[in-house]
Amino acid sequence: MNTVAGDWLNRLRTWFPDRELIMRSQGQVRFIKITGRVQMLVAGAVVTALVAWGLSLAVMGWLQYRAASDRLSLLEREATVAKSEERVGAYRANIEAVADDLAARQDFLEEMTEALPDDVKVSDTVTDSTGEAAKTVSKISALIPEAAALAAIEARQLAYVEKLTRYADLRADRSARAIRQFGLDPNAMMRAASRGAMGGPLERLASDSDGSLDPRFERLGLSLARMEALDRSLQGIPQYRPARNSMTSSFGARRDPFTGATAMHAGIDFSGPTGAPIYAAAKGRISFVGQKSGYGNVVEIAHGNGMVTRYAHMSKFASRVGQEVAAGDVIGAIGSTGRSTGPHLHFEVRINDRAVNPRPFLEAAPHVLKEARRVQPEQPPRG
Repeated sequence: MNTVAGDWLNRLRTWFPDRELIMRSQGQVRFIKITGRVQMLVAGAVVTALVAWGLSLAVMGWLQYRAASDRLSLLEREATVAKSEERVGAYRANIEAVADDLAARQDFLEEMTEALPDDVKVSDTVTDSTGEAAKTVSKISALIPEAAALAAIEARQLAYVEKLTRYADLRADRSARAIRQFGLDPNAMMRAASRGAMGGPLERLASDSDGSLDPRFERLGLSLARMEALDRSLQGIPQYRPARNSMTSSFGARRDPFTGATAMHAGIDFSGPTGAPIYAAAKGRISFVGQKSGYGNVVEIAHGNGMVTRYAHMSKFASRVGQEVAAGDVIGAIGSTGRSTGPHLHFEVRINDRAVNPRPFLEAAPHVLKEARRVQPEQPPRG
């Protein structure tokens, strides 16, 4: 072993001999010696960096492959759901069991669509089993007349599931487009939302009486979850004017009212008399009530996904930490506490503790949200 190590060391020394560099500058000649050891250390560092870079690329590629593989697997299972011949066999074997399956599916549908709003047009974004369902009803009616009604119910349920999935996909896409109009990343907001605290007993979903889940029902669940997460993110975007009076100072560089020097103004100001109401700009949870240096009396609202709105210089509070508020709820009153020249509201929007200009949110929100929530002529089914 020592002999092999010695051979490798000698070979490395032949690859990296001591080198002398001659440098001439302004008539002076300098000799710089680079030892073999230094050359080997530099070469080792380069090789290590290349290996680490290669490993990181491999890990990223593997994660992308797994995500794509999982999605393809679901799509393949969705495309290979039970054909009409298989359902004929199921009906013939046990009509009572099929009835139990349909009852389980109906319970599943009612639970998932209990509070579903009707305001988005249905479009084609998923598979359509209408043709296969019609064949199933026809064959069941011919071969097992007493089960014809059950077959018709099952066909209606599957059509309902697919329409609901299209509905959820379209509503989620509309919310994502609206979020992008505010200069935000809907995917990043969803990832941030998924990192929140979760818990509770494990209750596995099932669409059939044997405890299995039809891939079309699984797709519906995923689509509804995405729709709900994006809707929740959209509700947390500042959209309600926090004070009734006019804006007196904008976001960005301005002349400081106390020193006269140029300074950064991290929000916008609204004029108003002491005691005038201050309103929550969006749905959220009160995360801070108290005093901050320079701001005076402050209320902060956490809207999720790292977004916080701050309301400063208040004369009094009308909210408490932990309270859930909706856009437009009164949370306090205008005042002149802290570093202030007179009664007004200082309003900030902060994303991951970085102040951003609130004005585009307040100006664009009414139009963007109206477009995202507008009612369409064709409504999804209600069971």
